[in-house]
Amino acid sequence: MITDVTEDLEPLRLRVAPASEVPFTDVEAVFGTRGDPAHCWCQWYKIPGSDWRRFGDDGLRDRLREQLNASGIGRGLIAYDGETPVGWCAVEPRTDLPRVRLSTIVKGGTEHPDFDDDAVWAVSCFVVPRNHRGRGVARALAEAAVDFARDGGARVVEAYAVDPKIRAKVSPDALFHGTVSMFTYAGFTEVARPRPDRAIMQVELAG
Repeated sequence: MITDVTEDLEPLRLRVAPASEVPFTDVEAVFGTRGDPAHCWCQWYKIPGSDWRRFGDDGLRDRLREQLNASGIGRGLIAYDGETPVGWCAVEPRTDLPRVRLSTIVKGGTEHPDFDDDAVWAVSCFVVPRNHRGRGVARALAEAAVDFARDGGARVVEAYAVDPKIRAKVSPDALFHGTVSMFTYAGFTEVARPRPDRAIMQVELAG
């Protein structure tokens, strides 16, 4: 997948690849060793709260490695600027994210409430290292996620966007779910508002 991205900063020509097809060291380079990504490894929605603390950072990292190495569908995407990994996007069947159904990010309604439907995929997380932000990396990943989910057999792609226009103040780190404007650009449509500053957004894919 190749995406041209032009922002106010110098333009990037990004290559987006399934994370299961790239060296795991590239995934580690994006997640880093500090901050929330290095303490989560996109496992928050996959592990019951009562079990979370027993894994530790290394255990969570190893779980993601195992998920990416598993046969079948992939679990995410990595964006590259040249040969440098610059971003991650988690996209996979919503059935793989058992804590989503209990989360406030979906309370308030969804057009596809059957959480056992593995044809509904979820875009649940973005990680873009600080020195690569503000250049369209997450937006490119959101667009690529739709094609990736379609290739995996998805009928619907769902996202849980933050609306910075509603929040009085929002830090870049709080935008790991992506923003309303970013998903709108990628072809998503808002279908529900669990909270004023949070929107459920979806893309219906042709069968």
